[in-house]
Amino acid sequence: MNLSNSPHNIETTSCPLCRSTHARSAYSQFSPYAVVQCKHCQFYYLSPRLTESAMIAEYSKDDYFEGNEGGYDSYIEQEAALRGTFKRFVQNLNKRQIRGQSFLEIGCGYGYLLEAAQSNFGIRVGTDFSAKAIERAKRSGARVYQGGVDSLPDDEKFDCVVATHVIEHVYNPQTFISELKNRLNGGGTIVIATPDMGSLWRLAMGHRWPSFKLPEHILYFDYRSLAQLMQQAGFTNLRPFPYPHAFPLPLIASKFNLMLPKAWNDLNLWIPGTTLTISGTLARSN
Repeated sequence: MNLSNSPHNIETTSCPLCRSTHARSAYSQFSPYAVVQCKHCQFYYLSPRLTESAMIAEYSKDDYFEGNEGGYDSYIEQEAALRGTFKRFVQNLNKRQIRGQSFLEIGCGYGYLLEAAQSNFGIRVGTDFSAKAIERAKRSGARVYQGGVDSLPDDEKFDCVVATHVIEHVYNPQTFISELKNRLNGGGTIVIATPDMGSLWRLAMGHRWPSFKLPEHILYFDYRSLAQLMQQAGFTNLRPFPYPHAFPLPLIASKFNLMLPKAWNDLNLWIPGTTLTISGTLARSN
């Protein structure tokens, strides 16, 4: 990403969770960025990193979801895998009896989860920074806003709030979780999903772990750190939520520098243990 060439867009930071300024180098192979570990709370985070304003400018680009430099591998080419993943996600909502009238997804991308959630929720709302992504997401029949949580109408609340593969991008995680809490009806459910820093994949692959996706991914949670963040925000009944994830075979091959025909994009592999997911509830007001 060419923004990294400008020193004006690079910053160092204290630990985003505990604000300690003492950290050790964990993965230094990503110059000008580096993954460090807080010496106080043991949390992993990116420092140096891109400034938030520079990163939001990248998220807002029309080609961010279509394989631009620094953006995601094409969401269009992953459509079958993502739809399969979100279909199972909604099935697991059903198994946990997580239902209601209204559903909010932060960072909805092309709206594949919003579409899958139609069977469970009468009102579906999403947000994203990319205008092109919003245009596609609206095809799901959901109401979609450009921006983050603050782009929503001030008084709107929901029975279920979901953020999948979003919190690893967030510069102020405590504020983000509090904003999600303020959007949840009493008795409602929140589901947060993020790459699992405590996974065997990260331990086995080291700095080649695909979720070291820089400069976008700035926070690296394991179960302890994510659960602690949610608990401190006031969520209860925290427990792991099943999140099986499908990936197109050519995408997996590309991570090993192998090229397969794009025509094989509908051939998906379900890879366990890639995503850490926790659900929690918000107590009803007395």
